[in-house]
Amino acid sequence: MVDAHSPDTAKEHFDVDQDFIAHLNGECLDWAGMDAGALQSALQAQGEDWYGLVKERCPHLFASAPVFISDLQLQQMQQVIAAAEQALGEPEKGAPLGVFYGYDFHLNEQGAHLIEINTNAGGAFLNALLIDSQRAANLYGEAVGEADPGQTFVGMFRNEWRRARGDAPLATIAIVDEQPESQYLYAEFLLAQKLFERAGIAAFIADPGALHVREDALYIGERRVDMIYNRLTDFTLQGYPHIRDAWGMGQVVLTPGPAHHAKYADKRKLAWLTDADALRAAGVAEEAIMALQQGIPHTEIVRAEDAEHWWSIRKEWFFKPVSGYGSKGTYRGDKMTKRVFEEVMQADYIAQRLAVPGERKVCSGGESVSLKYDVRCYVYDGHLQMIAARLYQGQTTNFRTAGGGFALVRVIS
Repeated sequence: MVDAHSPDTAKEHFDVDQDFIAHLNGECLDWAGMDAGALQSALQAQGEDWYGLVKERCPHLFASAPVFISDLQLQQMQQVIAAAEQALGEPEKGAPLGVFYGYDFHLNEQGAHLIEINTNAGGAFLNALLIDSQRAANLYGEAVGEADPGQTFVGMFRNEWRRARGDAPLATIAIVDEQPESQYLYAEFLLAQKLFERAGIAAFIADPGALHVREDALYIGERRVDMIYNRLTDFTLQGYPHIRDAWGMGQVVLTPGPAHHAKYADKRKLAWLTDADALRAAGVAEEAIMALQQGIPHTEIVRAEDAEHWWSIRKEWFFKPVSGYGSKGTYRGDKMTKRVFEEVMQADYIAQRLAVPGERKVCSGGESVSLKYDVRCYVYDGHLQMIAARLYQGQTTNFRTAGGGFALVRVIS
């Protein structure tokens, strides 16, 4: 009798799954594609102005094809997320947990590889719209997302408020980013604003300069701000002392905040999460350590005195700034010039062993084109809310690729 749970059998099952997944992702298959008409209808239903903004500013916002993953890959990602949450520890009592954590993975023949954790991951509202538009379509595989993502998202923000303020009513949210109307994902801010307003919460999209502090609270105009949905990329808020001070004095609830970024998204944490001895010393369970060792590419903090060593092995590594975001300042070692390498050695960087992204073939402009993809798991309080992918060409993710953008993820059982 064959043991279905033995390592050899599990590997055979994984290989069979991967062959089929590779077939689905490696071909332009009409029967396994997306209902483009349903997506367009969902976009147009948001209003003429919003739809026009997306068409003008974001022509490659949504990919032309879904990405297929196996249920075993999904299980691997869930195991790594659970292990990371366990290792990083319990949240501070009475403090917000932080909304929209993004666990980003590369999937390939060797499995699922966590490449980074983000604490203000964008795209959730847009991907919820994408998933909802395809629910009635007879497509291959199952999407991963809450049945009512809008209700889930509002509930998440209310829980953040409740942790800090108890039963007091949440009346006003400010969605805050630098020059928000110029941001590529401004359309998402508008979706969030509409969602909050439908839930009876006044919502404003604001530049930090539009907020001002009074003795009792933070205000926008004459309206008191109860909560900030923080989309700023100055993760310590050093550039916005009025917001930092108001948050520090308890005048406003902030999510996500500096403490969330420091705990989860500072990329030096990836080095700690792949250091088995450090994890054992911290009392992390062996099962979690094994999941992290298998699921996160080995990561080290770069030090200038080791430059000669790093230059000799650079082709096997990916270099990322400690406080970077959105792939800014990241470099594949085999693509680095000597000048760039020397700059990296003098800055605060980590090096992560290269885990190549998966590939998805799409039909674009009458041609078959292979694009790279990563998979983002949106997580709150350890709970997986939704999975989406990003299709792109180049060294890092972007929204400049024809046929690329946010992509539906469909799980094959």
